[in-house]
Amino acid sequence: MFEHILIPTDGSKLSQKAVRKGLRFAHALKSRVTVFHAIPRFHASDVMMGLLGIGRGDYAKAAQAYANRRLGFVQKAARALDVPCNTRHVTTDDPAGAIIDAARANGCDLILMASHGRRGLDALLLASETQKVLTHSTVPVLVYR
Repeated sequence: MFEHILIPTDGSKLSQKAVRKGLRFAHALKSRVTVFHAIPRFHASDVMMGLLGIGRGDYAKAAQAYANRRLGFVQKAARALDVPCNTRHVTTDDPAGAIIDAARANGCDLILMASHGRRGLDALLLASETQKVLTHSTVPVLVYR
């Protein structure tokens, strides 16, 4: 059915749950997975960086370490289930676009991702990355809630 599943993660608890479910789903289908993390770009003025005591290089190192921890968690879980797993990460201002691009570039035939389940005014004001992927992806999307 699905041979290669892209599983985006932002490191949140719900996202980690979706990753675990996605890995079990891939195991049941004998599919392989690519787990993907989008690192937000650093946007602060030089004055702000001075006040925060952090520079672009420090931010890049911290973001890289965070991505490595998130993706390392997934690789360990995939090994435990004997699911072939690759990891990818990018730095971007458009996580939804990066997820869609990663699915295409890696030949994925399904995107499985978490929904943070915002409702009402929050849903209108805070357009979720999941909603953007659902709206713009030509690859099928399975949303875990």
